[in-house]
Amino acid sequence: MSIESHRESRASRIEQTAPIDVILAALLGLMVTVTTSGSAQTYQVLYSFTGGADGGDPVASLTVDTAGNLYGTAAEGGDLSCGISGGCGVVFKLDPSGVETVLHTFTGPDGAVPIAGLLRDAAGNLYGNTGEGGAYGYGAVFKLNTTGQETVLYSFSGGEDGLYPWYDTLIRDSAGNLYGTTTGGGMDGDGAVFSVGVTGAETVVHSFTGTPDGEAPTAGLTYKAGAVYGTTCCGGAYGTGTVFKVDSGSESVLYSFADGSDGAYPNGALLPGLDGDWYGTASEGGEFLCGLSYGCGVVFRLDSTGHESVLHTFEGRPDGALPIAGLIRDDKGDLYGTTYEGGTHDRGVVFELDAKGQETILHNFKGADGGNPIAGLVRDTAGNLYGAAQNGGAFGHGVIFKLAPK
Repeated sequence: MSIESHRESRASRIEQTAPIDVILAALLGLMVTVTTSGSAQTYQVLYSFTGGADGGDPVASLTVDTAGNLYGTAAEGGDLSCGISGGCGVVFKLDPSGVETVLHTFTGPDGAVPIAGLLRDAAGNLYGNTGEGGAYGYGAVFKLNTTGQETVLYSFSGGEDGLYPWYDTLIRDSAGNLYGTTTGGGMDGDGAVFSVGVTGAETVVHSFTGTPDGEAPTAGLTYKAGAVYGTTCCGGAYGTGTVFKVDSGSESVLYSFADGSDGAYPNGALLPGLDGDWYGTASEGGEFLCGLSYGCGVVFRLDSTGHESVLHTFEGRPDGALPIAGLIRDDKGDLYGTTYEGGTHDRGVVFELDAKGQETILHNFKGADGGNPIAGLVRDTAGNLYGAAQNGGAFGHGVIFKLAPK
């Protein structure tokens, strides 16, 4: 399954008309406070992908080291003769001056279409997964050492062990075991939470069943107090996604999205807040009169009792639409993220939310500077924000960008 076919199949599944109660609520006046000035940040394109050997279409969040080097994946480009249209993708490093080094070029059997971010350990090894390729074509978990040598730790067979890990940046426990999610496979074919040990043995921690526990987890997991937390893009009580917890192999649904003003179809990882609550994005739902029939998405808060509240509802223009990625925060607790569409030029935005949910647009993508970011952001100790935009740039194959405080 290619990125485009995945996107098209998902779009056909979720296209729908807003329920009448949501329309009435919108008519009564859903108010959004937005500051559209990006004067607090300076935007810079660090690198434009050509779609060739250097890669193209970066859709995953980046990893930054203490020296300011960025590490990431490009879903396409690299080996253009690997059997996948557009190429099988690469792992790359970008130094602070914007010079790119390709650390690994995927060829298919070793993985293909890397659309997830990378996990970097203290020794500098990189861990990740690919959405396709591997021994059976259903994706792989890999390790890349500091010399660029790749080891395939596990290839998904497409059965009960799972298939197609998507925007799933892995997490790692103290014993070195890796944890992630697959959008399909498992006991019921609705996706799974998996673990891969240091020897490459895979364990299915939980198999989703669709209703009521969720279906198709597209995001990575978050570890907290011995349990893992995540989202499913679909399934749950209303069919439009869940927030879940898995503890000692037992799953519990913390919240089911109702596809109304509360949001729908979360695709990003959860962020633990300084207040003990969870924060995240739902790519759709929210405001149904924003120009998208399925809604423009929300930023939500979920407290320890399972009560959800909407921190911000996107309206398309000027404040953004379709927040696919998860969030990050600064030391004050302000939240930062991206939207895939919306904004002044309908190419997506980088936004900041304060504790009261007031939004500031830090950057509107125009195309030449990048467009349609699926990836979230990373932040260094100086407060610089870094991210990837899937499209646009000098060659139309996406960019890596930096937003620096003035």
